[in-house]
Amino acid sequence: MRRQVLLGTVGAVLLVGAGCGIPVASDVRVDGNRGTATEAGSGNGRRSEPPTRTASGSDNEAFVRNFLSAAAGESDRAYERVTKFVAPEYKSRLQVKQGSEVGFTVVRLQDQVFTFNSDSTTTVKIKVQQVGLLRANGTLAPPVATETEYEFKLRSAALAGAPDDERAGLYVLDPPNVLLLSDVALQQYYQEETIYFWNSDRTRLVPDQRYLPQAVPSERRVNEVVKWLVAGPSDWLRPGVVGLPDRTELINNATGANNRWEVNLDMSGEDQTRIDQLITQIAWSLGDLRGELELKIRNNAQPVQDLSARREAKPLYPGTESPQRFCVYEGSIHPLDFAGEPSGAMPLVPATNRNIVSAGFGRSDGRILAAMVVAGGKGRQRLAVGAGVVPVAVLSGRTEYASISRPVWLRTVDDRPAQGLVVADGQLYRFDQAAMMYPVPINLPSVEVTAVATSLDGQRAALIAGGRLYVAAVNLDGGVSIGPLRQVVTSLTSLSAVDWVGEDRLVLAGSAGKPAIYEISVDGAMETPLKTDVGAKVTHLSAYPANRTVSLPSGALMYEANGVAYRSSPFDRIRPEQVLNINPPPAGVRPGNPSAPFFLY
Repeated sequence: MRRQVLLGTVGAVLLVGAGCGIPVASDVRVDGNRGTATEAGSGNGRRSEPPTRTASGSDNEAFVRNFLSAAAGESDRAYERVTKFVAPEYKSRLQVKQGSEVGFTVVRLQDQVFTFNSDSTTTVKIKVQQVGLLRANGTLAPPVATETEYEFKLRSAALAGAPDDERAGLYVLDPPNVLLLSDVALQQYYQEETIYFWNSDRTRLVPDQRYLPQAVPSERRVNEVVKWLVAGPSDWLRPGVVGLPDRTELINNATGANNRWEVNLDMSGEDQTRIDQLITQIAWSLGDLRGELELKIRNNAQPVQDLSARREAKPLYPGTESPQRFCVYEGSIHPLDFAGEPSGAMPLVPATNRNIVSAGFGRSDGRILAAMVVAGGKGRQRLAVGAGVVPVAVLSGRTEYASISRPVWLRTVDDRPAQGLVVADGQLYRFDQAAMMYPVPINLPSVEVTAVATSLDGQRAALIAGGRLYVAAVNLDGGVSIGPLRQVVTSLTSLSAVDWVGEDRLVLAGSAGKPAIYEISVDGAMETPLKTDVGAKVTHLSAYPANRTVSLPSGALMYEANGVAYRSSPFDRIRPEQVLNINPPPAGVRPGNPSAPFFLY
């Protein structure tokens, strides 16, 4: 799925500077506030190439901002673009790499300090958070660099002894020996792409996030996407998906004219079923491209496929029903009633709908999947699970725990026994339809897990463990295995809750000085504040992941903080009168608070 970075949320913006009139040798501290881009954009409002060295004139702050954008674009010219910002006598400090070895060190700028020196240079110290390493194949890998601060100097490019000429611009002295790229530049000069790989049993496509430079001509996009598919999935996703057969190669470049694209592959194993699956994979990896695809295998043409028709015939996710909202009210699950949204009947057997703390429901192959955390004796909790047609009977687990997180399901596209994930007393567990719980090993010894969420495709999970955010592929072959874990960088601290709000987007609760809720990309590159002052720690969070099968409802995020439930768009308190099938309290008695809201989809 091709879309603008930070789709549907408040965009990140660039650093703005402080005032003028600063004496020599003084310190200027510039906060990490972000303003608008440096120059006017292209036809779609975004530039494809970063600004030149002289675009900022003698403005130190604008120059640094542009320097942290200079590498953006196609990797084969990255060093050429960056060295134009570097003083001639310092160009050799950059160790030039070629081809697949080229990588951009993506950083989140947190602070910058300018010190004006007596020799007419300016020392710049920038404090950063390492976000990741952007590779030539469009993947953002975990950070390799560990620096939290970079220091370099600036000097005017005007000739010595001549009056200062703003048009001459500035130069960097003693630059860092890496290609730095700010997260803002990643947003501004790259297009987010979502390509897809089949899961291990080839029943579902799984998203994989990539970045394509805006400078790449549109006619080359098909070629770049096919090259990514041939090269295989991102490292962290690899355990849960399958790539194309070994030694698959692109024969010549993908070509296109008049909305017809030709892709020629040298691919072993010419099984027609696999070829048909590859056509579906390419169609979804070019998710907004209309026209026809002619796939050739060793120059042997397959029937021409209409891309839009293929996507319509082979949807990414099963089911076309809109999500329904539920909550827990005084120990029982009840549907919520919001104008313009469907409200469903209670799918549980009434006798089991009591003493409930939280729940996770789902739909799968005509069945309702229900998992509840039920209050036990002496403040303990246990898991109750059921799956089937409405009304669903529930089996209750026997083991009780001090605390259990909201349970989540691993969604499948067939009638295999349903499984889910849950956290109990700091340990991650898999559960089945009989409410049996089995420990799931993760490679984080002695670290407490506090939250888990699963993606719409059922092949990826997000975890909060040891106060940090992780994502991992899920493999369902012979049970459930997770990992290896990839840590996702975020500026939030004291993380408390997470869920999937899109194919490659998470919604995360934590602290940004105050309790806050952010939207964050699955690789951590892009984060957007959704609510910066929640007022209390978020203890429960549920979202409906945006996808192309069912349109997004209004306010597809609900949470609980300080015992009160809220919905988003706008952020409003969920009121008792929005809870269906409850008895009004006696006169003079205040109604209870809805809690633990969740979606059924």
